[in-house]
Amino acid sequence: MQLSLSENIRQFRKQRKLTQEKLAEALGVTVGAVYKWESGQSQPELYMLLEMADFFDTSVDVLLGYRIKDNRLDAALERMESYCATMDPTALSEAEKTLGKYPHSFQAVYCCAIMYMAFGASPRDPVRLRRSLELFEQSRALLPQNEDPRISDSTICGNLSMVWLLLGEQEKGVEIMKRNNAGGVFSSEIGFCLAAYMNRPKEAAAFLSEALLDGLSNLLTTMLGYVFVFRSRGDWKSALGIAKWGIDFLTGLKTEAKPDVLEKTYGEMLVVLSYVQAKAGMKSESVDTLIAARDVARRFDSMPEYTVNAVRFADQAERKVVFDLFGATAASGIECLLGMLDDPAFTEQWKEVSEHGN
Repeated sequence: MQLSLSENIRQFRKQRKLTQEKLAEALGVTVGAVYKWESGQSQPELYMLLEMADFFDTSVDVLLGYRIKDNRLDAALERMESYCATMDPTALSEAEKTLGKYPHSFQAVYCCAIMYMAFGASPRDPVRLRRSLELFEQSRALLPQNEDPRISDSTICGNLSMVWLLLGEQEKGVEIMKRNNAGGVFSSEIGFCLAAYMNRPKEAAAFLSEALLDGLSNLLTTMLGYVFVFRSRGDWKSALGIAKWGIDFLTGLKTEAKPDVLEKTYGEMLVVLSYVQAKAGMKSESVDTLIAARDVARRFDSMPEYTVNAVRFADQAERKVVFDLFGATAASGIECLLGMLDDPAFTEQWKEVSEHGN
């Protein structure tokens, strides 16, 4: 609560064009008393506050400069967020006030847990970090209230493991992630901790290999999605940039020694690049890329191999066989992509290229 009594007395006096002497005379006090009020050296007694508010035709609250704080949950959380933006420790006292008012609110408990983790991370403050652990555990019990689809029990477990790692308890942190690693959601973090902090490189490599394969799949899917986004905007320069980046990333993980499922994916992504090149006005480059896609597709379909044994670095992945959603063969995968692109002229170009050289 902030008061601005001294400033308000001065402003009200000046608004009425009164000197300190005149105000003192009107209130029946000394000039020295008015001076001390306005300079903040002292404050008037309660009865004098009432007299002064009446004299200035205002309320005591306004004279004091008191503004009641909005303590609704959304407003309280917004204040905490603003404090956190500048790492203002006032956020900690705000958090405890909020928890006192809303001890059974998932949103309040979870947000305060995140805040304590943030404030405890940099100095590795064990008191704040353990308070964060306590709040995260409370939030799990309140999870049925949650309406944010981005937050789940797995999310909270990930935060719990992070706090344990910050406390130097690597075994506890990794164990929590292992127990909640459905779909490999924590494989990269587990692999990193095992390799960097716990000197268990062999175990780490298995998790990192899985994370690498998942990351490859996610990045290529993201790249393809962006191509469609940029197409809708007519932004072929950006589409070309991200398509090239996706091809380069994929090429960096391919080995030439042995064919595998990446060869099929590579052919499909070349078709996407060729399409973008055509739309960007790069006609000859588009045809060359399409020919390369044709050759890759033929090579894969002549000896299909759905393992990931030839992916660089992912030599210890438990998952050895991968299928995509575009079809079993490279040719069917490309046909599926052409249907998604829905461009008759480009489809005709592919037919001409694919039939050439038969």
